[in-house]
Amino acid sequence: MLEYFQTLNRYNRWMNEKLYATGAAMSDEERKHDFGAPFRSIHGILNHLLLTDRMWLGRFKAQPFPARSLDQELYSNFEELRAERCKTDDETEAWVVSLDEQALAAPFTFTSFSIPQTSTLPLWQTALHLFNHQTHHRGQITALIEASGHDCGVTDLAQMVRQEKS
Repeated sequence: MLEYFQTLNRYNRWMNEKLYATGAAMSDEERKHDFGAPFRSIHGILNHLLLTDRMWLGRFKAQPFPARSLDQELYSNFEELRAERCKTDDETEAWVVSLDEQALAAPFTFTSFSIPQTSTLPLWQTALHLFNHQTHHRGQITALIEASGHDCGVTDLAQMVRQEKS
């Protein structure tokens, strides 16, 4: 299971780097265009992902990250958002590296932000949610990037693995 989460973490960083590189080639107007999508825009979804990753990491590390709402804008400036994404990806990697099989199997209790109730699940299930949530919203971002006439390239995990081996 450790190798699985390490791979998800590498894919998370790889895709974030691709999306932010593509976003850097776009105008601020394009990134912030309201498509009527969840969290409105490419920039809005990127902010949402950073916010929720920080919330989950805060839970995992017993250092809560305060949030007002799930669409709270952390950074209106794209370069600040990008720098903070890199820092959070570093923090996520450090957390994943600290895991072992016993920790992943242990019960983890948390309170959901969207449905304020306490739940207890094995840590591996909540860690899986962190990465699955990223993948879900990155699919939306990819579609919005393409609708804007841009291309972030291949997004397949298998392609990342092939690149790592070459």
